[in-house]
Amino acid sequence: MQEVRGVIARAKGAPVEVATILVPEPGPGEAVVRIQACGVCHTDLHYREGGINDDFPFLLGHEAAGIVETVGDGVTDVAPGDYVVLNWRAVCGDCRACRRGRPWYCFATHNATQPMTLTDGTKLSPALGIGAFVEKTLVHAGQCTKVDPAARPAAAGLLGCGVMAGIGAAVNTGGVGRGDSVAVIGCGGVGDGAIAGARLAGAAKIIAVDTDPRKLEWARGFGATHTVNAKESDPVAAIQDLTGGFGADVVIDAVGRPETYKQAFYARDLAGTVVLVGVPTPEMTLELPLLDVFGRGGALKSSWYGDCLPSRDFPLLIDLYQQGRLDLDAFVTEEIALDGVEEAFTRMHSGDVLRSVVIF
Repeated sequence: MQEVRGVIARAKGAPVEVATILVPEPGPGEAVVRIQACGVCHTDLHYREGGINDDFPFLLGHEAAGIVETVGDGVTDVAPGDYVVLNWRAVCGDCRACRRGRPWYCFATHNATQPMTLTDGTKLSPALGIGAFVEKTLVHAGQCTKVDPAARPAAAGLLGCGVMAGIGAAVNTGGVGRGDSVAVIGCGGVGDGAIAGARLAGAAKIIAVDTDPRKLEWARGFGATHTVNAKESDPVAAIQDLTGGFGADVVIDAVGRPETYKQAFYARDLAGTVVLVGVPTPEMTLELPLLDVFGRGGALKSSWYGDCLPSRDFPLLIDLYQQGRLDLDAFVTEEIALDGVEEAFTRMHSGDVLRSVVIF
């Protein structure tokens, strides 16, 4: 058992705090990872606000890179000293999705079985089965994906959630191809990841939509060819105007609200694709004329984690980063200490950052 410092959320809506965490030695199939960097993701804020579930207290953090310190019995894919990006899709290999050759839909992903606790024995719920706002964390070994150790931890760790979700929404879920037109609604970290993914896939026209001029400028840096300020013009009409009156081949909703989803639905071309990657809250509902759903054809998809397969996608994207073809560093707005997470949530709310990253 090791004592380390980590960030927890004790109760719904309460400010997070730094506490002493007890991390057990890894059991069969588990690994202890010394965290080097962890991004502050909006999902962590969802946990703090009770938007995921009520299993408080939570050990927050999940977009992380670090070094494997120890492993338990039966672990062969990683070893002490390996540089890894943590993932929350440790595929089981045996569920109905995995058996059908679709492991990115795995329905029984692995997590560590032993709990991390507070010093009084209170069990912690690790965010997305990881819990990485902590000096060391216990995870299932399958949650550790080896990547090039030359990659900067602050940048590499972002593949653990938001950036991968965005890139995958475009490339994996949306199937963006060469010459396609793409619109992305919401230009935070996930939306800009989708823009970067669309550029990597060879999209000819990439339209960024947001209400914040700063975010629209950031979007241009990631590859947007056109921008639309939704406060100044109707985004549906603007996207249609920029695509010859037809609408985009792929429209990605990186906000996750009924209003933005409807915009995405009507801003796509006939037989086009809508991808929902922004996370709605439980009370949200959507109403669309069923005739429009039928008559427009195409596909309405949701994208969990960018439909990624970490063992396939993380090393590839790190290689592209190392080659200068994917600017992961541009997502890192600031590097902060462990006790700066609460302030980072505030800056996230105000739209001042793409990513704050905790550096250990």
